[in-house]
Amino acid sequence: MPALHVENFTVRFYECDAYGHLNNANYLRFMQEAAFGATAAVGLDYATYREMGNLWLIRESEIEYLHPIHANDLIDVHTWVVDTRRVISRRAYHFVKPDSEKILAKGYSDWVFLQRDNLKPATIPAEVIKAYIPEGGSGERISRQPFPSPPPAPAGAFSLKRWIDWRDLDGMRHLTNAAYLSYAEDCAMRLASSYGWPFSRWQEEGVAFVARRNRIKYHHAARFDDELEIQTWLYDLRAASAKRYYAFSRAKDGALLAQLQTDWVLIDINTGKPTRFPPHFHEVLSPNIAK
Repeated sequence: MPALHVENFTVRFYECDAYGHLNNANYLRFMQEAAFGATAAVGLDYATYREMGNLWLIRESEIEYLHPIHANDLIDVHTWVVDTRRVISRRAYHFVKPDSEKILAKGYSDWVFLQRDNLKPATIPAEVIKAYIPEGGSGERISRQPFPSPPPAPAGAFSLKRWIDWRDLDGMRHLTNAAYLSYAEDCAMRLASSYGWPFSRWQEEGVAFVARRNRIKYHHAARFDDELEIQTWLYDLRAASAKRYYAFSRAKDGALLAQLQTDWVLIDINTGKPTRFPPHFHEVLSPNIAK
């Protein structure tokens, strides 16, 4: 069995969104903090990896939001290593309330083991694997599915350019993993306003868009002096749900830095239950919907 680690969090008011729910990006931040706690608990903290000349970076993450989490909630994040390959390890996460078996959210991150000096992939040492999976072996042999390919961009694909904020850099001076989700949310809100469906209109109609799942894949690091171009469009519309694709590129050369797919659900703000898209939604947003 892999080593199970439980990291405790108290959700702060400033970590929540306009609906009073834990913001989507902060789930990823909690997952990262839980991973740091888990690796330190088995004797492999940041300083140890520095002495080894190695580090871990996330290549891909997925989060599924099952039940809302609110300010002042006490949350336990359970985390463990699912499997390891030559240079990559998948870590799973469950969000639960203390003394409860109800899973509020779940996800995973694929961490790549790298040489610190040149950031090239390195073989994960046997002693590192054994620290995470004490009983031996490499964990489950899971099937990693490729990142889903969206349909081609429609004529009304929305594009937003923005510079990276200093506050969103990590210790490696890269844009933090969670910041991509925040930037995507900002992009979606700008898009909605540009198409005549601003937040104020959602409120008037008593509806809200909530994310049910985020899957993000990182290709190259974004740095402070980079201007980002975020392009996005909708597809796979159902009665009350849709998928939205985001491509994060470096504006000066078009290099693809990250891809994000978000599964959105429209809910009745009073009941919290899914509700059908109104007919005018399709009319207004049709240029941004891929066929």
